[in-house]
Formats: sequence, C-alpha cells, structure tokens
Amino acid sequence: QVRLVESGGGLVQAGGSLRLSCAASGSIFSINAMSWYRQPPGKQRELVAAVTGVGSINTADSVKGRFTISRDFAKNTVYLQMNSLKPEDTAVYYCNADVSIPGGRDDYWGQGTRVTVSS
Repeated sequence: QVRLVESGGGLVQAGGSLRLSCAASGSIFSINAMSWYRQPPGKQRELVAAVTGVGSINTADSVKGRFTISRDFAKNTVYLQMNSLKPEDTAVYYCNADVSIPGGRDDYWGQGTRVTVSS
C-alpha cells in the first residue's frame, strides 16, 4: 500500500506565496512521475506541474513563471512553490504519483489540500 500525504495549503492574499509538500510512503520500489493537479470550485481537475523519474519538468502555461515544482528523490517527496498567487489559483491541490510496487505499477492520489487566494 502506498500513501501520499500533502501539506502546506491555506489562505493567502493575492500576490502571496505558499509551498505545498507531498510525501510518499509504503511499499514502493520506485516512483516514476510525481505531479500536482488542482481542481478549482465547479471545474475539472487539471495538471499544474509534473516531474519525471529523471527530473524532467512540465508546467502548465497558466502557472509558468509563478509556480515551481521540485522533487527530493531520497525522501520520495515533491514540492510546489507557488509565488505571485492569484484568486484564480484557488483550488484543491492534489498530489499524484506513478509508483512501481511489488507486482506492478499503479497510480496514487493524495487527499488534497485546499488553497484559497483572496483578492
């Protein structure tokens, strides 16, 4: 069993910063990609940023230049540094990991952490 635990969400004023963390634990052989998704109120979940098992990064255009994803491979942890936050960044942010486990490979989600940006 693999568990993803997120932290770092909260309420912040527009222009402020937050740092999200997501730590993976459990029966893990290796973690392939780790990603952050978000789901704004009333909208579908969307990819924010992802980092592969070899460190390649993909960032959504809507957050490029403001958000930075990083990963600590030794700690099985991924971070999302969010700067210059805007009200439209308000969402529940979810961590996702593509994990190789005993017997195969599977996709795991965290419980979500809420980010609210006030104007």
